[in-house]
Amino acid sequence: MTFSEFNFVAELQEGLDAMGFEKPTPIQEQAIPIIMEGRDLIATAQTGTGKTAAFILPVLNQISQSQKKGVKVLIIAPTRELAIQIDQQIQGLAYFLGISSIPIYGGGDGNTWEQQRKALELGAEIVVATPGRLIALLAGGKVKFDALENLILDEADRMLDMGFSDDILTIIQHLPKKRQTLLFSATMPPKIRKFSQQILHDPEQISIALGKTAKGVSQYVYHVYDGQKEALVNHILKSQDFQAVIIFCSTKDKVKSLFKTLKKQFQVEAFHADLDQSEREQIMSAFKNKSLKILVATDILSRGIDVEDIEMVVNFDTPNDPEDYVHRVGRTARAEKKGKAVTFVNEKDRYKYRNIQNLIGLEIEVVPNPEEIGPGPDLAAASSGKSYGKSAGGAKPKGKKNKFKSKPRSNPSTKPRENPESGEKKPSSVKSSDNKFRKRKNIKDG
Repeated sequence: MTFSEFNFVAELQEGLDAMGFEKPTPIQEQAIPIIMEGRDLIATAQTGTGKTAAFILPVLNQISQSQKKGVKVLIIAPTRELAIQIDQQIQGLAYFLGISSIPIYGGGDGNTWEQQRKALELGAEIVVATPGRLIALLAGGKVKFDALENLILDEADRMLDMGFSDDILTIIQHLPKKRQTLLFSATMPPKIRKFSQQILHDPEQISIALGKTAKGVSQYVYHVYDGQKEALVNHILKSQDFQAVIIFCSTKDKVKSLFKTLKKQFQVEAFHADLDQSEREQIMSAFKNKSLKILVATDILSRGIDVEDIEMVVNFDTPNDPEDYVHRVGRTARAEKKGKAVTFVNEKDRYKYRNIQNLIGLEIEVVPNPEEIGPGPDLAAASSGKSYGKSAGGAKPKGKKNKFKSKPRSNPSTKPRENPESGEKKPSSVKSSDNKFRKRKNIKDG
């Protein structure tokens, strides 16, 4: 199937052709016809499957033919980073349509808020908002949704996990009852299904590749004690001259601690909830254009952040939820590219690790610890009820090799390649350039 078979308006199809997009991904192929029919939809799709374009394209097609004035589409996202990213995709795909959008989020300075307010007053047709800031706008009478035709909830499972269910219901009270509602979620636990019954009308349902990691990800596990983790991540980072790595920690305190250790030897930044918006945007801009090579982050970066060519993800802490593992690993091997995912598992994490393998349906390869790190816990023995006295990481099993052997690094003065998309994204209704997206066969996103 090709995009031309959806019979989009000529200007939208022209934009797709100009960017070299030919074939839709599975979520796009299934969701777009349903949305164009005006049906409510519950779609379960992981990050990297093209879900953002799956809802952007049909609503852009719809807006281009609407005679109403005012905000026609409201997209609610859990984080400011995801809201900004969705807005960037809208502006890229709407380049030939003249449709305006605006991201609305908290945490910015007075200038950011003033830009958001002016854009709303000028009549942005699409609003991409985080729940907290949107409620503040509604309370102040700053935005009206009388002309609204579409409500889209992206990453609904995460929004409920973050406690936004009541906020979303409050927002919905300000929206027209006659509307199309689309709910996109990476997982579909019972609470999401129950919540969807409150806000959707007779929805269609789609589920795409739930619980699977990308084929291009090579996944490895190290069995380690907590005291070995910093030395091991240091060893891995020295094994080659990586250009883009994300290291995930379970808490912001661990992020800060690891950052202090790694910054002595590497070009690294910490990304967590304590940063203000300008700091976040500056760090993400540097990471996207490869002037910053290593990020140490909490799960705030595990969903919805679309950065190309991430070579490796390191799970410094085993994720508590196996689905969080899928989201973290989903940062690499995007758009059918290759990548590595490395997970550190300690003696307390073996049950989490087992749940991860059950979810993804794959036995992850265990890599022996480097000699200088020393042996780690024998988790296989521990799972059998034996003591932790024996170690699994010291002797290398026959046929196994350490995946990250140290070797000389390339000249650190070598200038990283430039990315023309590195500038900070101004939250306004100005159209983006037509090189917003790199040419490829499918549209993939966060």
